[in-house]
Amino acid sequence: MALEEPVLRDPAPASAAAKTIAVLGAGPAGLGAALNLSRAGKARVEVIEASPRVGGAAGGFDLEGVHCDFGSHRLHPAAEAHVLEDIREALGADLMWRPRHGRIRLMGKWVHFPLKPVDLALNAPKPFVAGVAMDSASKVVGARRAGADETFASVLEAGLGPTICQSFYFPYARKLWGVEPEALDPVAAHRRVSGSSIPKMIGKVLRQVPGFKSKTAGGFYYPRKGFKQISEGLRTSAEAYGARFTFNTRVTDVFTEDGRVTGVGLDGPEGKRTLPVGAAWSSLPITLLAKMMRPNAPQAVLDAAASIRYRAMILIYLVLEQDQFTEFDAHYFPETHIPMSRLSEPKNYSAANEPDGVTVLCAELPCAVTDDVWTMSDDALGEAMCGWLADTGLPVRAKVLRTVTHRLAQAYPIYDRDFAGKLDTLEQWLAGFEGLLTFGRQGLFAHDNTHHALAMAHAAERCLGADGVWDKQAWARARESFRDHVVED
Repeated sequence: MALEEPVLRDPAPASAAAKTIAVLGAGPAGLGAALNLSRAGKARVEVIEASPRVGGAAGGFDLEGVHCDFGSHRLHPAAEAHVLEDIREALGADLMWRPRHGRIRLMGKWVHFPLKPVDLALNAPKPFVAGVAMDSASKVVGARRAGADETFASVLEAGLGPTICQSFYFPYARKLWGVEPEALDPVAAHRRVSGSSIPKMIGKVLRQVPGFKSKTAGGFYYPRKGFKQISEGLRTSAEAYGARFTFNTRVTDVFTEDGRVTGVGLDGPEGKRTLPVGAAWSSLPITLLAKMMRPNAPQAVLDAAASIRYRAMILIYLVLEQDQFTEFDAHYFPETHIPMSRLSEPKNYSAANEPDGVTVLCAELPCAVTDDVWTMSDDALGEAMCGWLADTGLPVRAKVLRTVTHRLAQAYPIYDRDFAGKLDTLEQWLAGFEGLLTFGRQGLFAHDNTHHALAMAHAAERCLGADGVWDKQAWARARESFRDHVVED
């Protein structure tokens, strides 16, 4: 079903409310929209954020002097040129180029990530190498059952063969999304796995070889003061152009009249109030936006919003009394008997030497909010994390100074076999309101990177004319281009 996109018109140029766009959420998409709209002078921008900081999941905090991210984040060189330009302008020399130096635990052995030919030859488990060779030789790879419905499992097995899937991608999928690979829509393979075929994977490996290696292969951009510095820099830039930010304030309602947005309900330190606006650009979860609409959404829309699922995550931060835990920036754990999916050491991302005698480890623990771990204490989760690390041959020998956790209830969209129809129901109904835009990772139910969200913000601003008229066709084309986004790990 074709998407009907919202039309944004300025009905009363003399009205301050009509010229005001409320940007809901100060994550990357919201920050990008605030910067681009304000810089272009197309609207008065009011950014509403429920937390005390910008960035959302792409934000961060300082812990014992260490700049910590909410998980493992990198700015990938695949970012569009204008996105990189905005970030460079905001951060200057603090945006560094860093080599990737991680590891994947594969059948009990460590393999460098990104994959390197020599390391693969020396360290890849022999059964794994033999299985991949046999899959390729027997033409299992590339085989498709005629007439079979595609799933995440069938797409990857056809592209990569059983060995790679059963050893890495399928157990990792079970951990990440909490469902069987056969129960996932094929979009999860197309959007989440960049090396989804043997030729693509070989190409990624060869790009690490001198002579074949591009300038940006095997590296990433990273701010000197942690990933949050990108969000903080974009906020400063947006404010310089006149955007206003309100923190610690929840959006409770989006009011409409005669099919167009008229205001947003807020609940913050000043109490409950209504902000009159001409438009609302929401980067909040699309399921939450549907529930906020006033008058209330039809029951079919509310049912769709209630049935779309997200995977939660607990971030466990272990503060250790030592300079460095390992030399690696990240470790990946596909094996299902290790509950965490990834471990990162923030100081290694920025090559920081300070503070002395302290480092932080961040474990990512995918789960459901109904799981017992969701309500475990910080200390109990820290003890569990030490046990998991010991099981992988990475015992914690230094003194644990403290454990801190951060819980994300909506970390990853779950692309089950029924999600597309439910999402279409939400999008079609929300598209009927003039002045309403849902965009960004959460707003489009997309498992995207930070640079993708910023690209969406750029695209949205370009679709809004200087006269306040929204170009539906241009946004439809932009939306189509978003489908080509592939997550970079």
